[in-house]
Parts: sequence; C-alpha cells; structure tokens
Amino acid sequence: MAAEIVNPRSDRSTDQDSGAEPLDSFDPAFALHRGGKMAVQATVPVRDKDDLSLAYTPGVARVCTAIAEQPELVHDYTWKSSVVAVVTDGTAVLGLGDIGPEASLPVMEGKAILFKQFGGVDAVPIALDCTDADEIVETVVRLAPSFGGVNLEDISAPRCFEIERKLQERLDIPVFHDDQHGTAVVTLAALRNAARLSGRGIGELRAVISGAGAAGVAIARMLVEAGIGDVAVADRKGVVSVDRADLTPVKRELAEFTNKAGLTGSLEDALAGADVFIGVSGGTVPETAVASMAKGAFVFAMANPDPEVHPDVAHKYAAVVATGRSDFPNQINNVLAFPGIFAGALQVRASRITEGMKIAAAEALAGVVGDDLAADYVIPSPFDERVAPAVTAAVAAAARAEGVARR
Repeated sequence: MAAEIVNPRSDRSTDQDSGAEPLDSFDPAFALHRGGKMAVQATVPVRDKDDLSLAYTPGVARVCTAIAEQPELVHDYTWKSSVVAVVTDGTAVLGLGDIGPEASLPVMEGKAILFKQFGGVDAVPIALDCTDADEIVETVVRLAPSFGGVNLEDISAPRCFEIERKLQERLDIPVFHDDQHGTAVVTLAALRNAARLSGRGIGELRAVISGAGAAGVAIARMLVEAGIGDVAVADRKGVVSVDRADLTPVKRELAEFTNKAGLTGSLEDALAGADVFIGVSGGTVPETAVASMAKGAFVFAMANPDPEVHPDVAHKYAAVVATGRSDFPNQINNVLAFPGIFAGALQVRASRITEGMKIAAAEALAGVVGDDLAADYVIPSPFDERVAPAVTAAVAAAARAEGVARR
C-alpha cells in the first residue's frame, strides 16, 4: 500500500461538475484530499509474459495449492502478515460524532497512511454500513482471512467494548481498539516520565480521569495494571463509585477496580489534593478545581481542539502539562503507539495484543525521552525516528515472553 500525498489524483468527478467553486481553491485540506490519500502499488514487476505467468496464472496456482495444503504458508507468500484492517462504523469520528461510514473515510485513510509512515505497516480502510455490534463482529470475522490484524477505530462506546471483546474471542490475530488502548499507552508513557521528573513513582500518585468512555476506561485499566496509587473516574454525573445505582455494566466493572479511596461527588470534588488530572471528555474544568490539586501536580488535558484546562491556566498550578494538540509541548498522540504496537505484533505473528505488550510499549516510549527529560518534554515527538523501532522491539519481545508469538 502506498500513500499518495504529493500528487493526488484529479481524474474523478468533482464539485466543479455542479458548477460550484471547487473547495480546493480556498482550503488546502481539500486540495490534499482530492482523489483520496492512498493508492495500491505493486511490489513486483509485471513487464512481460514471463512476469505475468509468475505473478498471475499459471505460477500463482502453485502458490495457492501450497497454501491450501499448508495454511500457515499464507504468511510467507501473501501480504497477510503485514497488513491491518482499519475498521469503523463512523459512529464516533474524532470530535465529530456519528457522521456515518462515508464521512469517516478521510479519517480512516489518514489512519492507514500513518500506519505506513510511522510503522511500515500496510493498512486498508474499511467503513461498514452497519452499527449493530453483532453484525460488525460477523462482518469483520468474515474479512479476517485477508489481514494480519484489526484496528478498530471511531466506534462509539459502550458498543466498542463488546465488539473488541467478541472479536478477540473469535479471531487468532491481534484486535486493537486504538481509541482505547493507543491513548492509554501514550498516557502511561507520559505519566511515567512526569513521575520520574518529580522523583516519584507511579504508586505514589492519585489520578482523576474526566470521561468514562472508551479512552477513560482503558486509561484507568492500564494505570491500575501499571501500579498507580489510586485512580478515580468521573462521568457527567460525577465520580464512578460502587454506591451509584445508575451505572452501566462497563461502569460497574470500572467501579470495582478503581477509586480505592471511595470518593463520591463531582469531578471537582475528586480533584482536591489529586496528583494527576487526565481529561478525555471535553468540557471545561474550573480553574478553582485545578488550583485545589496537590503541589507539583500533572495536568493532561487531551480534549481537541479545546483542552479541558487551557495550558496557560494549567501552568499556573501544575509541574507538567500535556494536551492532545500539536501546537503545545507534550502532545499525547496515539500515533506514538499504534504503528509500533502493530509492527511488533505482526513481526512475531502474535495471536493477540496482551496487557503486557501494551505496558511494554508504554515503557519503551517513555524510554525514548531518556536523559533529555524536562517539564516540556515528557513524551517524544511522533516524528522522532527512534519511536517506532523502540515500540516495535519492545512489543515483539513482550509477545514472545507472554507466549502469544508464533515465530
């Protein structure tokens, strides 16, 4: 799969057909997207009849027969082990919400070229015209023979949890919902380095997460797995706690392994004395609540385009500030994680992506910063060429250590 960015195709029907001024003329984003951002490119030549007879019939028949007799050969003689399906139903696209499968395609194409650019992994965007969880699962299961892994993308909660779980149960290839786990991996990496900068360990920190959706639940789970002192999660109705009667099954499970302190009340109440704020929900956190946090606190306000706490406000009270934006230091960006995670999993033909592999990815990502650690540099840039190789190697090693690698 090759990313076509510099010279997008222009031989298709356009908005000019209707007599309208082309959107390209005043918005460079439309100019870049004209004709799509991707194209298929052959990796072998077809210059003459001899090439044709090897790439297609009759030579291809010998390869097909061999795979039919020894199915594992599909990994060696097709692209299966180096290609990922990027699957969405278009129900939770960026900050745009439920915009449907067609409107999601520019994002899925973008995701695919990030796989290639940052991890050397080929990826195919697949936007499904269905939203029923079981229908999505059945569709992906039937598509799975063509792919080495499945990246679930922009599927709304709580269905995303069920879809991922059922696919993991039925498939023997990695299934990874990036909105959950990619965000969690990068958050943990940044938090490890923030803690190191302050001379503390993860176990000494109390965190509060704003948002109990896909990212919030996954971050909470990973922080607990990594040994966080305590973490509480707040939704629109306040802190998720075992004494609430209005919790969904996902949030009831969340309450069981978080909030050891038994906090109740609002997000603002929970922030009093907290060491860490992690925002994955949008909205605005009052400055008074940020001011009530512990001295030397960390504020990771990751909503886009408007962080829950503006960096100018956060810097008044926090020792380390991170956002989801590229125009501020310490960007919590999923592209730091998912290309290397899939590259490592595919490299060893892992049957799944384990918690240990995700923790290893976070540790490797944190390690890239090394001795350059500073308040405005707790997480590397996506363009740091050390990132993907470090994450890939760590994930591959963890897969072997956990017994899910097949080579």
